[in-house]
Amino acid sequence: MDMPEERPAGLDSPWAVRVIKLMSRVQVRIFGLTNGRIGNKWRVGAGWRKPVPTLLLDHVGRKSGTAFTTPLLYLRDGSGPQERLVVVGSQGGLPQHPQWYRNLLASPDTTVHLPGEVRRVHARVAGPEERAELWPRLVELYADFEKYARWTDREIPVVVLEPR
Repeated sequence: MDMPEERPAGLDSPWAVRVIKLMSRVQVRIFGLTNGRIGNKWRVGAGWRKPVPTLLLDHVGRKSGTAFTTPLLYLRDGSGPQERLVVVGSQGGLPQHPQWYRNLLASPDTTVHLPGEVRRVHARVAGPEERAELWPRLVELYADFEKYARWTDREIPVVVLEPR
C-alpha cells in the first residue's frame, strides 16, 4: 500500500484544531445572522481564487445527543425539487473521518441551511460508481480535495444529501 503524501506540519496540532473550530463557530454565527448573505462562500486555499459555496449542516452527536451545526463546502447535483447536495468528509486530509460524518451515519435525516433557505435532507454515502462520477466534479469545485486525498490513507467519503 502506498503511503499518503505528507501533510504540512502542524495541521493536526491542538492549536490548529482550536483555530478551525473557532473559525467554524464564527462562520455559523455570521451565516445565521445574515440568513446566509455572508458566510456562504469558502475563500481559503483553492477557494481564494475560485470561491466555493458553503452550507450549514445540522447534525446530532451520536453519543452525546448534542445538536451541532457545521459549515461545509457543497456541490449542487441536479435541479428543481429533486436537486441533491453533495458534501465531502475530507477533514483537510486528516487521518480520521470528521465528527459530522460519523454523526450522519447514525442519524441521516437532518437539515441544511442555504442562503435564504432551510432544507430537510436525508444523508447517504455515495456508492463506488456514484463516487467515481462525483469526485472529479468535486475536485473541479475545490481543487484542494485532491490534495487532501493524497494526505491520508483513508478513502474520503462523499455524502449525498437528498431532499426528504
